[in-house]
Amino acid sequence: MAISKDHLLWMYETMYKIRCYEDKMAEAYAEGKSPVFNIGAGPVPGEMHLATGQEPAAAGMCVHLKKEDTVTAPHRPHHHAIAKGVDLNRMTAEIFGKATGLGKGKGGHMHLFDPDVKFSCGGIVGAGIPHALGAALAAKKRGTDWVAVAFIGEGAANQGAFHESLNMAALWKLPFIVVIENNQYGISVPKTASTAVPSNDVRAAAYGIKGYYVKDNDPIDMYNVSKEAVERARTGQGPSIIEIETYRYLGHFQGDPEVYRDKNEVTLLRQKDPIIRLRNYLLNECGVTEETIAQLENKATSEVDQAYAFARESDYPKPEEALEDVFV
Repeated sequence: MAISKDHLLWMYETMYKIRCYEDKMAEAYAEGKSPVFNIGAGPVPGEMHLATGQEPAAAGMCVHLKKEDTVTAPHRPHHHAIAKGVDLNRMTAEIFGKATGLGKGKGGHMHLFDPDVKFSCGGIVGAGIPHALGAALAAKKRGTDWVAVAFIGEGAANQGAFHESLNMAALWKLPFIVVIENNQYGISVPKTASTAVPSNDVRAAAYGIKGYYVKDNDPIDMYNVSKEAVERARTGQGPSIIEIETYRYLGHFQGDPEVYRDKNEVTLLRQKDPIIRLRNYLLNECGVTEETIAQLENKATSEVDQAYAFARESDYPKPEEALEDVFV
C-alpha cells in the first residue's frame, strides 16, 4: 500500500515529539522523589504512566483521523493525546496541576479531556471502550462519516466492556475501532499468564468483524492496517479490532521496580526502536534528507520545551476553586 511522504513525515515528527515529551515528563516526575521514592512528592505527585516505545500505535492510527473523529485512551494516554492534536500547553499544565490545564488542574495526567479535538482518557481499565462506542453510535445517527477509536492495553481486552461494546458495534455496524496495544504486560502480569488466545485480533471472529495484527511495533504496518480499518468504518462497513505488538521501555508506572522483567529485556527492545527504524526508512527509501529530519526534530523539541515552560510558569488554582466544577 502506497504511503504519502507527507503522512510519513507527520508520523515521524509526531513519534519524535511523543518521545521527547515522555522523556521530559519522566525527568519532571522524578523531581523531589529521591533518594527514597515518594509518590506524593515533587511537582507532579501521584502515579505517572509513560508510553516510551509505544509511539507507532498512536501515530499510525491518528494520521488517518480528522478533528471530528473521537479518540478515547487509557491511563497511559500522552502518545494518543499528542497524536490526536490535544493542546500541548494545556495538557502539560494539567499534568502539573495548574489552573491553565485542560481540567483547570483538577484531573491530572490520567484524566485529560479536550473537547476541541474529541479526546478523553481515564484511569479505569476498559472504561473508554463504551465511551467510544457511544460516539460511534452518535456519528452514525447523525449521518456523518466520523469514526471513534478506543485505545486500550491488552489487559483491557479481558474486561466485560470490551466484549459488550464489540457485540453492540457489530450488531449495529458502527464506525468503531478498538486498538489494543499489546506491550506484553498487564501491570506486572505477562499476557501469556492472563489471556487464553495468542492475540486479541482473533476475537474479531466472534463478532463477525475484521481483525488485524501488527507485528514487532512496525509503524509502516500500523499505518497500512489503520488506513484500511478507518476507511471501512467511514464507508459503513463496521467495526474492527487492531492489536499491535508494541513495547513498553519503562515500568508500568514511574518508580516501578520492574522485578518481573529480565534485566536485558529493555536493552534488546531498544535495539529495534521504532523511531530509529522510521527515520532510516525515510532516509533510505523516501529520499528525505538529514536536514529535513533535523528540522522536524527541532520543531518537535521546541514545542515540548514551550509546553513545559508554560506549565511550570502557570499558577496553581486558588484553594477556594477546589469547590468549583465538581459536579458537571
